[in-house]
Amino acid sequence: MTNTTADDRQTPPHLSGKVSDMPSTTTTTPPGAPAPPVAHRLLVPAAAAVTVVLWGSAFIGIRSAGFDYSPGALALGRILVGTITLTVMAALARKLRLPRGRTLAGVIVWGVLWFGLYNLALNAAERTLDAGTASLLVGLAPILIAVFAGISLGEGFPARLLVGIGIAFAGVAGIALATSSGASSGVSVVLGLAAAVVYAGSTILQKRLLPQVDSLTMTWLGCLAGTVACLPFTPVLLDELAVAPTSATLSVIYLGVFPTAIAFATWGFALTRTTAGRLGAATYAAAPLAVLMSWALLGEVPTPVALIGGTLCLAGVLVATLRLR
Repeated sequence: MTNTTADDRQTPPHLSGKVSDMPSTTTTTPPGAPAPPVAHRLLVPAAAAVTVVLWGSAFIGIRSAGFDYSPGALALGRILVGTITLTVMAALARKLRLPRGRTLAGVIVWGVLWFGLYNLALNAAERTLDAGTASLLVGLAPILIAVFAGISLGEGFPARLLVGIGIAFAGVAGIALATSSGASSGVSVVLGLAAAVVYAGSTILQKRLLPQVDSLTMTWLGCLAGTVACLPFTPVLLDELAVAPTSATLSVIYLGVFPTAIAFATWGFALTRTTAGRLGAATYAAAPLAVLMSWALLGEVPTPVALIGGTLCLAGVLVATLRLR
């Protein structure tokens, strides 16, 4: 049974023929009616900000857990914790209702790709991929999202979006240059590229499905589908859990609760109410945040090039996502 919520009543951009330049709710204010409260208008940017901050922190968590958990075990442990957390969130919100037919099949496919395949590819790539190359490859995803959304969702190619993405990607390239150690292998680069493609494709698929299913329900079911797909890694997870230090296991739990459950829930909420291209561009802010968090939490002092790159990332996000008044 499909929920009937504000998420469901959204008109997809590729059907409406017109996309707003700014994240906004899908409801419109009738002539003469009072404008929505300021707090309501700030919900979408606030949700996007939560996603970006938590995804930025994920780099720290992956680095902390990645030495003691293999790619498959880390992916399963993270999304298993995420599924448990999302089940509680969906139950409290009374969203534990299944869509039907093609919508349910689409959500399952999306979950296997986004939560399962993406995590596996990225975890495997980062075993031998240096931080700079990893950030550069993942930084391709928002560009692909903008291209895919412009073609398949009818979002077009707004000049400010393209300019902002270009500026932000230049910033990612600067961070990559500053953090690269030259330790990347060809296989890892291919896996990193695959992760970026899955990231972009999953975003477009999610945007298409959101008019038919509530965003929290979709996130919960998708994470559950990804968990089921990763169950073959259960023996490895149990073996590594028995010998891993407490700090690594706590990092896995953190990754599951915050960058997975909460961040993907706020991502879905924001994606329902804005364009895929602009929300994808906003995620460029995660790169400089990761640099600052590494500096604060791990004592990894960023180079001047990395700081300049981070500044460019933030400038590009502002150009791409904010509407001139």
